[in-house]
Amino acid sequence: MKHLFRTLKLLAGVAFGLSLAACGGGEVGGTVTGLGTALSVTLLNNGSDSLTVSRNGSFFFAERLDANAAYLVTVQTQPVGQACDVSNGSGTLDAEGTTVDSVRVNCSFSSSLRGTVSGLRPGLALTLVNGSTQLAISADGPFAFADVLADGTAYSVRVLTQPAGLTCTVQNATGTFFARSFQDIFVVCS
Repeated sequence: MKHLFRTLKLLAGVAFGLSLAACGGGEVGGTVTGLGTALSVTLLNNGSDSLTVSRNGSFFFAERLDANAAYLVTVQTQPVGQACDVSNGSGTLDAEGTTVDSVRVNCSFSSSLRGTVSGLRPGLALTLVNGSTQLAISADGPFAFADVLADGTAYSVRVLTQPAGLTCTVQNATGTFFARSFQDIFVVCS
Protein backbone atom coordinates (compact mmCIF):
# COMPACT_ATOMS: atom_id res chain seq x y z
CA MET A 1 0.00 0.00 0.00
CA LYS A 2 2.83 2.39 0.87
CA HIS A 3 4.43 1.62 -2.50
CA LEU A 4 1.18 2.45 -4.32
CA PHE A 5 0.83 5.71 -2.38
CA ARG A 6 4.43 6.73 -3.27
CA THR A 7 3.83 5.88 -6.93
CA LEU A 8 0.62 7.94 -7.04
CA LYS A 9 2.39 10.85 -5.32
CA LEU A 10 5.24 10.67 -7.85
CA LEU A 11 2.81 10.57 -10.78
CA ALA A 12 0.91 13.58 -9.39
CA GLY A 13 4.17 15.52 -9.12
CA VAL A 14 5.12 14.65 -12.72
CA ALA A 15 1.66 15.65 -13.97
CA PHE A 16 1.89 18.97 -12.12
CA GLY A 17 5.35 19.63 -13.60
CA LEU A 18 4.09 18.83 -17.10
CA SER A 19 1.11 21.15 -16.66
CA LEU A 20 3.47 23.98 -15.66
CA ALA A 21 5.68 23.29 -18.66
CA ALA A 22 2.63 23.38 -20.92
CA CYS A 23 1.95 26.97 -19.81
CA GLY A 24 5.25 27.93 -21.46
CA GLY A 25 6.17 31.28 -22.81
CA GLY A 26 7.50 34.35 -21.13
CA GLU A 27 5.91 37.28 -19.38
CA VAL A 28 6.25 40.90 -20.46
CA GLY A 29 6.60 43.51 -17.76
CA GLY A 30 8.69 46.22 -16.22
CA THR A 31 8.47 49.15 -13.85
CA VAL A 32 6.15 52.15 -13.39
CA THR A 33 7.58 55.32 -11.81
CA GLY A 34 6.14 58.76 -11.04
CA LEU A 35 2.50 57.64 -10.81
CA GLY A 36 0.57 59.94 -8.47
CA THR A 37 -1.18 58.74 -5.33
CA ALA A 38 -4.67 57.27 -5.96
CA LEU A 39 -4.12 57.37 -9.74
CA SER A 40 -3.86 54.55 -12.28
CA VAL A 41 -2.56 54.00 -15.80
CA THR A 42 -3.93 51.34 -18.18
CA LEU A 43 -1.41 49.59 -20.41
CA LEU A 44 -1.84 47.31 -23.42
CA ASN A 45 0.46 44.67 -24.83
CA ASN A 46 0.11 44.15 -28.58
CA GLY A 47 -3.14 46.13 -28.58
CA SER A 48 -4.85 43.85 -26.04
CA ASP A 49 -4.11 42.15 -22.68
CA SER A 50 -5.21 45.27 -20.79
CA LEU A 51 -3.49 45.90 -17.44
CA THR A 52 -4.41 48.68 -15.00
CA VAL A 53 -1.53 49.68 -12.72
CA SER A 54 -2.36 51.74 -9.63
CA ARG A 55 1.01 51.97 -7.89
CA ASN A 56 4.65 52.55 -8.66
CA GLY A 57 6.79 49.44 -8.95
CA SER A 58 6.93 46.32 -11.05
CA PHE A 59 4.15 44.98 -13.27
CA PHE A 60 3.58 42.02 -15.59
CA PHE A 61 0.88 41.37 -18.16
CA ALA A 62 -1.28 38.30 -17.56
CA GLU A 63 -0.88 36.82 -21.03
CA ARG A 64 2.32 34.85 -21.60
CA LEU A 65 3.95 35.06 -25.03
CA ASP A 66 5.53 32.23 -26.99
CA ALA A 67 9.23 32.11 -27.77
CA ASN A 68 10.19 34.53 -30.59
CA ALA A 69 6.89 36.44 -30.18
CA ALA A 70 6.89 40.22 -30.58
CA TYR A 71 5.58 42.56 -27.88
CA LEU A 72 4.54 46.21 -27.99
CA VAL A 73 3.55 47.97 -24.75
CA THR A 74 1.45 51.14 -25.10
CA VAL A 75 -0.62 53.38 -22.83
CA GLN A 76 -4.36 52.95 -23.33
CA THR A 77 -5.60 55.33 -20.61
CA GLN A 78 -3.50 58.06 -19.01
CA PRO A 79 -3.86 58.88 -15.30
CA VAL A 80 -5.90 62.00 -14.52
CA GLY A 81 -3.60 65.03 -14.76
CA GLN A 82 -0.57 62.98 -15.78
CA ALA A 83 1.17 61.82 -18.94
CA CYS A 84 2.97 58.46 -18.99
CA ASP A 85 5.59 57.54 -21.58
CA VAL A 86 6.79 54.02 -22.38
CA SER A 87 10.45 53.22 -23.07
CA ASN A 88 11.90 49.81 -23.98
CA GLY A 89 8.31 48.93 -24.81
CA SER A 90 8.85 46.84 -27.91
CA GLY A 91 10.91 43.84 -28.88
CA THR A 92 10.86 40.11 -29.37
CA LEU A 93 11.16 37.33 -26.82
CA ASP A 94 14.21 35.14 -27.33
CA ALA A 95 14.15 31.55 -28.61
CA GLU A 96 13.63 30.23 -25.05
CA GLY A 97 10.69 32.59 -24.36
CA THR A 98 12.57 34.28 -21.51
CA THR A 99 10.52 36.78 -19.48
CA VAL A 100 11.10 40.45 -20.32
CA ASP A 101 11.10 42.86 -17.36
CA SER A 102 12.79 45.90 -18.91
CA VAL A 103 9.74 47.95 -20.00
CA ARG A 104 9.75 51.37 -18.32
CA VAL A 105 6.63 53.50 -17.83
CA ASN A 106 7.50 56.97 -16.56
CA CYS A 107 4.63 59.23 -15.46
CA SER A 108 4.77 62.95 -14.77
CA PHE A 109 2.16 65.54 -13.94
CA SER A 110 0.81 67.43 -16.94
CA SER A 111 -1.67 69.49 -14.96
CA SER A 112 -0.98 71.81 -12.06
CA LEU A 113 -4.21 71.85 -10.05
CA ARG A 114 -5.43 68.38 -9.26
CA GLY A 115 -7.26 66.58 -6.50
CA THR A 116 -10.02 64.22 -5.51
CA VAL A 117 -13.81 64.46 -5.18
CA SER A 118 -15.68 62.33 -2.63
CA GLY A 119 -19.33 62.02 -1.66
CA LEU A 120 -20.75 62.91 -5.09
CA ARG A 121 -23.80 60.73 -5.71
CA PRO A 122 -24.23 58.89 -9.04
CA GLY A 123 -26.05 60.98 -11.63
CA LEU A 124 -25.06 64.30 -10.03
CA ALA A 125 -22.40 66.79 -11.12
CA LEU A 126 -20.61 69.89 -9.91
CA THR A 127 -18.47 72.55 -11.54
CA LEU A 128 -15.22 73.86 -10.11
CA VAL A 129 -13.62 77.12 -11.18
CA ASN A 130 -10.13 78.58 -10.85
CA GLY A 131 -10.03 82.11 -12.27
CA SER A 132 -11.74 81.74 -15.64
CA THR A 133 -11.02 78.01 -16.02
CA GLN A 134 -13.99 75.76 -15.31
CA LEU A 135 -14.02 72.02 -14.73
CA ALA A 136 -17.19 69.89 -14.75
CA ILE A 137 -17.04 66.77 -12.55
CA SER A 138 -19.64 64.00 -12.64
CA ALA A 139 -18.13 61.25 -10.48
CA ASP A 140 -16.08 60.64 -7.35
CA GLY A 141 -12.37 60.19 -7.88
CA PRO A 142 -9.39 62.12 -9.16
CA PHE A 143 -9.70 65.31 -11.22
CA ALA A 144 -7.31 67.78 -12.85
CA PHE A 145 -7.70 71.19 -14.44
CA ALA A 146 -6.46 71.31 -18.04
CA ASP A 147 -4.12 74.28 -17.64
CA VAL A 148 -0.54 74.17 -16.43
CA LEU A 149 0.47 76.84 -13.93
CA ALA A 150 3.93 78.33 -13.63
CA ASP A 151 5.59 78.18 -10.22
CA GLY A 152 4.59 81.20 -8.15
CA THR A 153 1.08 81.50 -9.65
CA ALA A 154 -1.74 82.13 -7.17
CA TYR A 155 -4.78 79.87 -7.37
CA SER A 156 -8.24 79.96 -5.84
CA VAL A 157 -10.53 77.02 -6.54
CA ARG A 158 -14.21 77.19 -5.62
CA VAL A 159 -17.44 75.38 -6.43
CA LEU A 160 -19.25 77.30 -9.18
CA THR A 161 -22.22 74.92 -9.45
CA GLN A 162 -23.30 72.68 -6.57
CA PRO A 163 -24.88 69.26 -7.25
CA ALA A 164 -28.62 69.05 -6.58
CA GLY A 165 -29.32 68.29 -2.92
CA LEU A 166 -25.66 68.33 -1.84
CA THR A 167 -23.17 70.89 -0.62
CA CYS A 168 -19.55 70.48 -1.67
CA THR A 169 -16.68 72.19 0.11
CA VAL A 170 -13.12 72.64 -1.16
CA GLN A 171 -10.11 71.93 1.04
CA ASN A 172 -6.70 73.38 0.09
CA ALA A 173 -8.61 75.73 -2.21
CA THR A 174 -6.21 78.66 -2.29
CA GLY A 175 -2.51 79.21 -2.31
CA THR A 176 0.51 79.81 -4.47
CA PHE A 177 1.38 76.98 -6.83
CA PHE A 178 4.82 75.37 -6.63
CA ALA A 179 5.10 72.06 -8.48
CA ARG A 180 7.45 70.51 -5.93
CA SER A 181 5.29 71.14 -2.90
CA PHE A 182 1.72 71.24 -4.25
CA GLN A 183 -0.81 69.56 -1.98
CA ASP A 184 -3.84 68.03 -3.73
CA ILE A 185 -7.21 69.76 -3.55
CA PHE A 186 -10.01 67.81 -1.84
CA VAL A 187 -13.66 68.38 -2.67
CA VAL A 188 -16.01 66.79 -0.14
CA CYS A 189 -19.73 66.59 -0.88
CA SER A 190 -22.40 65.80 1.68
